[in-house]
Amino acid sequence: MYPSIEVNLRKLEHNARETVRRCAELGISVAGVIKGCSGLPECAAAIARGGCSYIASSRLGQLDGARRAGIDLPLMMLRLPMPSEAAEVVRLADISLNSELAVLELLDREAAAQGKRHGVLLMAEMGDLREGIWDRGELADCALAVEKRFSHLELAGIGTNLGCYGSIAPTVEKMCEFAEIAEMVEQAIGRPLGIISGGASTSFPRIMDKNMPSKINNLRIGENIVIGRDLADLWEYETDFLHNDVFTLRAEIIEVKSKPSHPIGEIMFDAFRNKPVYEDRGIRRRALAAIGRVDYAWADQLVPMDEGVTVLGASSDHTILDIEDAHRDFKPGDIVSFGLCYGTAVFLTQAPGIEIRYVE
Repeated sequence: MYPSIEVNLRKLEHNARETVRRCAELGISVAGVIKGCSGLPECAAAIARGGCSYIASSRLGQLDGARRAGIDLPLMMLRLPMPSEAAEVVRLADISLNSELAVLELLDREAAAQGKRHGVLLMAEMGDLREGIWDRGELADCALAVEKRFSHLELAGIGTNLGCYGSIAPTVEKMCEFAEIAEMVEQAIGRPLGIISGGASTSFPRIMDKNMPSKINNLRIGENIVIGRDLADLWEYETDFLHNDVFTLRAEIIEVKSKPSHPIGEIMFDAFRNKPVYEDRGIRRRALAAIGRVDYAWADQLVPMDEGVTVLGASSDHTILDIEDAHRDFKPGDIVSFGLCYGTAVFLTQAPGIEIRYVE
């Protein structure tokens, strides 16, 4: 029965609805990103019920699962299509993010073969240095190609990404620059764009501050809905309107001992090629939980829900806890609970051997 993830679908739907509502006040639609919960169909359905205009993921299998679950919203493929999956992108997604003319040609060919029109969101590189077209002339040329040359593609709009690789902040200045790029593309094609997508959850501070340029009318939001921690933890916003306990990890204690807090002997490398630094706090009461980094990747992104419990670290299959100051007298067989951050939720919701339980 353990480890397990408890998913509160009512709270997840609430987060989606509150996020959508705040965006709608500024004329911005929301693509609800489901990859943070590994595309679990129950979660995708809850996010859709929250009022999102699109359901989005970087994985085609997750979009397929959403459609099979009966979600009838337009589906958006977030990762640039691999040429080898062009046929599946057209079959499963209504809109895909793109930056390569050669891939657009493949998508047009596949859309023609399937008797469809496929929506394209051209990505503009704004300095985060992940996907997107850096040269503005090339961006305009790609837009014209979709508009004029490719009979089975529709230029749905343009998008950008900030904060995911280069850690570049979506400042007001950056968003204004993106709005100017959108105007440049509109001038090139001679019509307004339907979607001007100004980023992901990292752009939500512009919603909170109500200073998003009016030209931008869409965001692709995952963390804000699925986890709801980053606004408060990283940007220090008041987020009483969001639940940060949609997901609860529960793991079983398998050992409780008093041990030195500093390893004894010559320090080398751990199992993940790191050379950690340990604090010597003397003999401390410690517990081992039967879950490890192969399940969630980052021990420092587990948030203990039991007062006085601290996560010290983890190996592949064990999580090491300091329980010296815990308000519970832990023993083997007891269950310890954790809140999650975005990265840990992504791993845990697709990890083998993790039972997933849904509550309303």
